[in-house]
Amino acid sequence: MTTFAELGLAPDILRALDEMGYVSPTPIQEQVIPLALKGGDILGAAQTGTGKTAAFALPLIQRLLPFANTSTSPAKHPIRALILTPTRELAIQVEEAIQAYTKHVPLRSLVVYGGVNINTQIPILKTGVEILVATPGRLLDHVQNKTLLLNQVNTLVLDEADRMLDMGFMPDLKRIVALLPAARVNMMFSATFPEEIRKLADSILNNPTFIEVARNTTAVTVTQVVHPVHHERKRQLLAHLIKSRDLRQVLVFTGTKLGCNRLANELNKAGIHADAIHGDKTQQERIKALDAFKAGSIRVLVATDVAARGIDIEALPYVVNYDLPHNPEDYVHRIGRTGRAGAKGEAISLVSESETRYLKDIEKLIGTTLDPVIVPGFEPGAADVPSYQSRPPRGDRPGRSDRGERHERSAPRPAPGRDTLFDAPYVASDSVRAEPVPVLVRPTPKKQVAALFRSPLKSDNAGQ
Repeated sequence: MTTFAELGLAPDILRALDEMGYVSPTPIQEQVIPLALKGGDILGAAQTGTGKTAAFALPLIQRLLPFANTSTSPAKHPIRALILTPTRELAIQVEEAIQAYTKHVPLRSLVVYGGVNINTQIPILKTGVEILVATPGRLLDHVQNKTLLLNQVNTLVLDEADRMLDMGFMPDLKRIVALLPAARVNMMFSATFPEEIRKLADSILNNPTFIEVARNTTAVTVTQVVHPVHHERKRQLLAHLIKSRDLRQVLVFTGTKLGCNRLANELNKAGIHADAIHGDKTQQERIKALDAFKAGSIRVLVATDVAARGIDIEALPYVVNYDLPHNPEDYVHRIGRTGRAGAKGEAISLVSESETRYLKDIEKLIGTTLDPVIVPGFEPGAADVPSYQSRPPRGDRPGRSDRGERHERSAPRPAPGRDTLFDAPYVASDSVRAEPVPVLVRPTPKKQVAALFRSPLKSDNAGQ
């Protein structure tokens, strides 16, 4: 078994790894670290949970050791390594890892991202940092405000490059790359490799070494379960599984932000403490929800794919695909949040009839058939009847109409009895004579006459 010491890492870095409990490198670390130490460009294909953060961070730190110093002068701490990530959560996770790796090394690091006041980041930047982790938008904010310089960057890392393109960061990436020195080391990592990623790699990397490790495969420590269910009963089934099995720390993936909010609200109504994170949430809200989830104070965290990038929870036990992803590679990325570092995990997928095509694509990608497990009482096609359709008939509830039963009657309601005389056509009676209608003449109104009467006053002759 290969050790980190055999990869050529410095003693101070090895000491930090030992304190963190790192025993032996993962396959991607074993392949990337020696090449990155030599300074060559690397294009890495690896899914989440394979240890790629350490794969690029450890050699990056070692190559910066000659510049490490304890000087208080900002000029002695220029930005020498730039790591770009698509989301705030991933940026925070990467920078936390770098802080741990540099525990015994005098190198400074900082993470900058949007959603928070930029003025809180500027004072730290002014003191100088060697390693900067950033989201593209906030980095360009600092560039525009002239609060940082990138003219001494010697290493560029693009993490989760596929998500950067999905989120529309291509123009920002081009602007950032144009600000960097041409002579630098480039490393790009991506879980998927569509044509756009290959074009981006061709424009940034210089004769890169391609390394592919465990891409599109699922960890053997993850148990995958598929529950077929009618789409209207997914929420009820999820709540049933959580309550009946007493599941804790459940990360649930939905396809939309709106669905994310709705599901979290419905779970809370069902007595299951849940919260949601997605792109429309503020950074403070996302950090608060994530911290509560990690601490175990909420049982369920509902998330979209973009917001979930970078969520790294030690020994996360359960991942649920409430909505199957349309891209099968996203399935691999999702369930990679559990079963990390040798821990066991379970990936549960709730699959409606309309999603079977996505399930087939997933099975084709991972090369495994996922056998369906039907939960009693939640058989496919047996949709829950909405509450307004399950009310008692009208006769049992005076004064209320029974809307639901209208659609379930096997025979039309018989027409009520009608009065034959009422239905018969109108025929004039013989007793009715066709006499002319008398014309009413208004009588001539009486002529109104006004009269003035004067009564004699006793004082008329007074004073005469």
